[in-house]
Amino acid sequence: MCSGRVLWGIKVRLFLFSSFSLIGLILLAGCGGGGTSGSGSGTPPPPQNSQLTVVLSGTGTVSSSPSGISCGSTCSASFANNTQVTLTATAGNGFAFTGWNGGGCSGTGMCAVTLISATSITATFSQVPSSVLTLTMSGAGSGTITSNPTGIDCPTTCSASFANGTQITLTATPGNTFSFTGWSGGGCSGTSICVVTLSAATTVNAAFGGSLQSINHIIFLAQENRSLDHYFGELRKYWADNGYPDQSFDGLPQFNPTSGAPPLQGPIPTNPGCNPAFPYNPPPAPFQDCVFDNTDPAAAVKSFHLQTACVENPSPSWNESHVDWSYNDPTGLNPAVLDGFVWTTGHDSRAPNAQGTGSEFMDTNGVRVMGYYDGGNPNDPTDPGDLNYYYFMASNFATSDHWFSSLMSRTNPNREYLIGGTSHGYAYPNGTNSQDQGQISTPIIFEELQNAGITWKVYVHPDPTPPPNSGCASNDTTPRCLYLVSYLHNFAYGQTIVNNYPQNIVPISQFYADATAGTLPQVAQIEPASGSGLDEHAADFDPQPGQLPCCSVQAGAAYVKTLIDAVMGTPSKPSPSWKDSAFILTYDEFGGFYDHFAPQAAASPDGITPVDLYQPVNGVGGDVCTKVSGPTCDFTYTGYRVPLIVVSPFTKKNYVSHAIADNTAILKLIEERFNVSSLTYRDAAQIDMGAEFFDFVNVPWANPPTPPAQHTQLHCDLNPPIQ
Repeated sequence: MCSGRVLWGIKVRLFLFSSFSLIGLILLAGCGGGGTSGSGSGTPPPPQNSQLTVVLSGTGTVSSSPSGISCGSTCSASFANNTQVTLTATAGNGFAFTGWNGGGCSGTGMCAVTLISATSITATFSQVPSSVLTLTMSGAGSGTITSNPTGIDCPTTCSASFANGTQITLTATPGNTFSFTGWSGGGCSGTSICVVTLSAATTVNAAFGGSLQSINHIIFLAQENRSLDHYFGELRKYWADNGYPDQSFDGLPQFNPTSGAPPLQGPIPTNPGCNPAFPYNPPPAPFQDCVFDNTDPAAAVKSFHLQTACVENPSPSWNESHVDWSYNDPTGLNPAVLDGFVWTTGHDSRAPNAQGTGSEFMDTNGVRVMGYYDGGNPNDPTDPGDLNYYYFMASNFATSDHWFSSLMSRTNPNREYLIGGTSHGYAYPNGTNSQDQGQISTPIIFEELQNAGITWKVYVHPDPTPPPNSGCASNDTTPRCLYLVSYLHNFAYGQTIVNNYPQNIVPISQFYADATAGTLPQVAQIEPASGSGLDEHAADFDPQPGQLPCCSVQAGAAYVKTLIDAVMGTPSKPSPSWKDSAFILTYDEFGGFYDHFAPQAAASPDGITPVDLYQPVNGVGGDVCTKVSGPTCDFTYTGYRVPLIVVSPFTKKNYVSHAIADNTAILKLIEERFNVSSLTYRDAAQIDMGAEFFDFVNVPWANPPTPPAQHTQLHCDLNPPIQ
């Protein structure tokens, strides 16, 4: 026990300190204080906590339970003695955990240590071999690809390194309106998830199918006045001569094979000609019309190969189109016999010219309408081909043997259908007779596009010889003069374009600039270069002495090639416009040239019947439909077949469509792609061109082909053709 002397001393001091200090003094004066020796009861108590330290070797992390260690951020922590601390190691990417050292731990499982003193434990991570996984994407569509474990997030991150032996699960998600069409590479296929276990560098491809939304630029051009048989009647022979596989195509029957896909070979078509007993007699002899003769085989005019790039113009007008259907039944009360082509052309060719001094044309028997052009035979040096470029494009891309003009009449009303879906009752050009009602006030496709915020332009070839009272200079590129050259002037909205959107009607030179720069609008119409004789229209007039004849089909085809080339580019250097464009080439109507396939029943665009047919005067003259009515006397039939070529990276290869359609199907394609309403019942009833002509999964022409140069060897001669 403590001595009283010491305690007394303490007592004395207690009076001198506060109660707080008193407590402190009592503690200081406790037994064993003052450095005196005792029995050992003064040994310090053992520590209550111990320090645990984790050392990392390599790349990885270590965590503890209870918490405290989260290494590599927190690698040292204090725990109460006798606490069992469990450590867990997680290897970093490209590393493997290879074991513990210290604290009694070893192996690669968890490390459990009970602390009684400061302890250090090492977690060793060793680098393991890794390989690169690369993702590629193909197809016309788009989407994303992600991986588990993370690393791939394509199209942002399409390549990542993973440790060999890692099992990686890939998931593909298509973008809006697109589809996922399958995996390839890495042992994956099908359309579910792709699981890859890496052991070497691996590439996996994900294919995404496109849709109509893959096309961002629709370009259309309607050239002038050519029928399908007249241009592509020899197509199956061209395939045989040039190594293309045969398939069904309803051209001229004499060129079909004797076996294989129908239709098969048939007799050479003929049309009754003018009775030779009643030849044309020039003035001042009495006028002698072409006399229809379907009894004398010698008068029949056979289908034949034209030897000139230029011909005098036959008439495709309302009356002639109906007589072409049947000389004896032009209003369609019975099925078409298609026997009036030669008679209508001979009849029109014999009509006196404006001076009354003779026939308007030299081919007064109308035999030219039975002529056709070919595509050429590489094995025959004498046959380089008349329309070799068109035959190549139709054979490699897509065409149709059931594509028609919109009505049985001439250019103007057919072009009104092309951009407006209706002629609003016109069977003739606006302004040609007393029933004319002026410009058509119904909407056109460009009005709908403008209202929907879709970009568009009309590209016009300036007129080198404008009408004298138009106020336009030669090759004038002002919007007003381009408007007058175009067929926009048939619609009231055309003037709205000139007034409010003049930047949308531009010269053809701008098309080349836009196409090669990749700045085409979403919809582009190219108007035919009629004033320059490049529209493929047959010659309206014979040349005056000293003038050259017009108009070469080869020159027109060569011009069209420059337009398509601007969009297409070359295989080694595709145009910036190529990847998402579609160029549609067709013809406004058949031009009066023979075709063996009759017009087809079609939806009336608006219920309006013809408003401008020529009425008889004192019982004489007048249109056939004013004398006898019939099915073809309304706008419920198409016109005759016309050529079609669909050029796009998405076009099906060597494809022939057999679906019945007319030129207003182009309107429907635009309407469906850009989500605007149908203009009339006619365009609403058309086929789905997106599904019919395009392959958005495989993108058949991602790299365009190399078309041949268009030949120009045919001379231009308007003399009566020789069969």
